[in-house]
Amino acid sequence: MGPLAGPLSGHRIVEFAGIGPGPFAGMMLADMGAEVIRVDRFPPGPRRAPQGATDVLGRGRRSAAIDLKAAPGRDAAMRLIERADALIEGFRPGVMERLGLGPDDCLTRNPRLVYGRMTGWGQDGPAAGLAGHDINYIALSGTLDLIGRRGEAPVPPVNLIGDFGGGGMLLAFGVVCGLLEAGRSGRGQVVDAAMVDGSAVLAQMIHGFRAGGLWGERGTNLLDTGAWFYDVYETSDHRYMALGALEPPFLREFLELSGLAADVDGRGPVPDAHLRTTWPEMRERVAALVRTRTRDEWAAIFEGSDACFVPVLTAQEAAAHPHNVSRGTFTRAGGVLQASPAPRFSRTPATAGGPAPEPGRDTREVLAAWGFTAEEIGALGSASVIPGT
Repeated sequence: MGPLAGPLSGHRIVEFAGIGPGPFAGMMLADMGAEVIRVDRFPPGPRRAPQGATDVLGRGRRSAAIDLKAAPGRDAAMRLIERADALIEGFRPGVMERLGLGPDDCLTRNPRLVYGRMTGWGQDGPAAGLAGHDINYIALSGTLDLIGRRGEAPVPPVNLIGDFGGGGMLLAFGVVCGLLEAGRSGRGQVVDAAMVDGSAVLAQMIHGFRAGGLWGERGTNLLDTGAWFYDVYETSDHRYMALGALEPPFLREFLELSGLAADVDGRGPVPDAHLRTTWPEMRERVAALVRTRTRDEWAAIFEGSDACFVPVLTAQEAAAHPHNVSRGTFTRAGGVLQASPAPRFSRTPATAGGPAPEPGRDTREVLAAWGFTAEEIGALGSASVIPGT
């Protein structure tokens, strides 16, 4: 499988296999057409991530399994790095250095290399060497404290903010920035992507709100379920509708279509939406009204409106929704539902590559394509640093 025809076509990237944000960054780069070679562990160890078709983060790659603890294996990896435009790795600080594959070693051999590093805490600082996971990084960045209802504990938003938005996406962005700069200067550099940093950046607008006196206690604000017109409501069939009618015209349309403007619930006129003292009462009114119909009944009433009142769909339902179908927002590969590449490009469209390879499946093919002779590949096999034939 060669490089795809996306906007990063022609760029070669070596990805050292990991879990979570590192593979997500590799997927983003591969989706955009970069030739991403995943260097897997050899001999193979226990894998915590899905394999094959269910490894949706590993799509669009070829895999070369190399024993990095043996000198011939490290030398082989370095030869791949010499021919690469970028490298991404997600080990704790110091691991790549101990293997002899740290930034100093690699940039000496390939001065144009963009060396992307993905960690939770960053390459330096008091916590740099500590273990952690998404929930820990977003807790220490102050971002987790923003999410949840008033008087309740913060709610971890699965691992979207630390691992993926503030982690893998930040790394992919950093690598592309590095490639652009290297194209001008002819010099590579290190990209230090840390999930604690990235999750702080994702909360930037809220920092501005707080500085301007527009953000207070969790669950009392405009966008965190404090406002009744920006919340999720349960329907009669125990499903949910999402209301986001922030602007006055959209809120008026919601009130009219729901019947609240005509006092359908018999509680009188709807008060000014921005009088915060009325928010708890209005939440109760809306909640009671929404519970009188099923989710799909409400969806039909508001279909095609600007009321910003839409059904909360499951992943399977989202894949079948007419809007998502028309845009091709989701795809299936190997029978597995997954998101299609994003964003869209008018001239160099991104393409989802094939299912993730089994570790080491393409080792000899990759080495040959990247300049190794048949004799050299045979010697590596004989030294047991790559899989046999």
